[in-house]
Amino acid sequence: MLTWSKVAESVRAGVRRDEDGHRRTHQGLGGEHVHGKQSGGSLALTELRERLADGLARARLNQTQLAKQAELGRTTVSEALSPTKPVPSAETVAALARVLRLPVGELLELRWTAVEEAGTVPAGGPGRRIGQWDPHDLEVHPAGAGRAPSDPDTPVLRALPGYVPREHDGLLGEAVRDAAAGRSRIVVLVGSSSTGKTRACWEAVQPLAKKGWRLWHPFDPTRAEAAVEDLHRVGPRTVVWLNEAQHYLGNPVSGERIAAAVHHLLVSPERGPVLVLGTLWPEYEKQYTALPRPGTEDPYSRARELLAGRTLAVPEAFDARALAAAAVLAESGDRLMADALTRARTDGRMTQDLAGAPELLNRYQNASPAAKAVLEAAMDARRLGVGLHLSQAFLTDAATDYLDQNDYDQLTDDWAEQAYAELALLVHGKQAPLRRTTPAPHGVRLPPLPPKHRPRRLRDHSSGSPTTSNNTAAPPAATCARLPPSGTPPTPTSSAPTTWATSPRQPRDATACNGPTTYATAPPPTAAPPLCSAWP
Repeated sequence: MLTWSKVAESVRAGVRRDEDGHRRTHQGLGGEHVHGKQSGGSLALTELRERLADGLARARLNQTQLAKQAELGRTTVSEALSPTKPVPSAETVAALARVLRLPVGELLELRWTAVEEAGTVPAGGPGRRIGQWDPHDLEVHPAGAGRAPSDPDTPVLRALPGYVPREHDGLLGEAVRDAAAGRSRIVVLVGSSSTGKTRACWEAVQPLAKKGWRLWHPFDPTRAEAAVEDLHRVGPRTVVWLNEAQHYLGNPVSGERIAAAVHHLLVSPERGPVLVLGTLWPEYEKQYTALPRPGTEDPYSRARELLAGRTLAVPEAFDARALAAAAVLAESGDRLMADALTRARTDGRMTQDLAGAPELLNRYQNASPAAKAVLEAAMDARRLGVGLHLSQAFLTDAATDYLDQNDYDQLTDDWAEQAYAELALLVHGKQAPLRRTTPAPHGVRLPPLPPKHRPRRLRDHSSGSPTTSNNTAAPPAATCARLPPSGTPPTPTSSAPTTWATSPRQPRDATACNGPTTYATAPPPTAAPPLCSAWP
């Protein structure tokens, strides 16, 4: 009597027998491999067909019935189960798996492995292998100046600092492991500027790079246009890189179409597995997920559904554990991490510091003459021991000492306002070269100061930049004359700017303003520096 179990065993035996024969035909007398076109001789393909045969037996269907329920041709089903035929298409495997109630993702993973083993990986589909990408081309912020290679035709080399995993990295890693196992996933990291979102995504996909996954970053001619044009072409084992996802989901013309296309990609097993990674600032995430008021339009309905339960918060700062790990990297020779720790150890804003450093240097190098003069006056004041908070009046007066006659003659009536506005523009990490600040009062509370008396604070990166040809050149004598004497600051009054206690950097030579000298990078730990202020 013929039973369904015997049918399944017969199919499996045929698969193994024909596979063994196929392998023998591709071996010489001494067992060496003889090259020829393989039709299906791979362990993954054998397992795929055996699992389909088992499912067919359990479902108590014949191939004609299976073809009808799967809405496939009878020949298509026959070839999918035949050990002498090529690897079946992803659509065929997914359709058969659904009818036979088999795990679609696992069978598609077996199919992909069989395709790789057969050497017939399709070249189509957008993107390229992950290992062929430079992370900076995926919008990972540079953390330091590029290093010139020995070969002049080679692009400038930009190193990444060491990476410190945090809590969100573990959750992101779970999604990556799901994708590697054949289950399509999407994760959108939400955090403020330069909190490490894009770098976290880059580190997360490295295990997929070893498995030959592709990465597609829709970008040209615009992000939204590229996504609309090619999302339907995305194939299995592809990371879809939606960095700054507001450019996709928030596009007023095609944002909802993109959200719908991404959703369709995720729920189509025959197109998977895929991994969609995105990043958003919190304000955009709130905008796209907020429910509309009754009777009003709902411009982000598809985006809201796509993001539901799929966002992952990235903290603003390193916690104590992450800072300790960063210190270990610094002690191991990570120069970028060590440099950032000198400024960000207290507030933990390591990623913002790393991302902002190159842009702050660019701001200094490319500043207008007036803005650069203000910066150089601030840097020299800090070098000479003045505290963190510098009065706008002092900086405005001192800046003229750094201008040559030609630049001085071209100053407009509002040059100072323009210079301060230029220096207040933010770079990555919400940092600015010189920003207005309100120091915390020490004992005495005073009314708010007028704008021209509000102090400015120099970003620490800028204080380390050269003011002239080297960092040991003396400031202009006129600037030194404008500096207040060291000692106890005047008693604050309602009509005079306030002074604050600071920890100055002491000049090694008391006659620093009389000629070239060098400056200590920091006072001795046990020193008790005098109180000083930049208020004239």
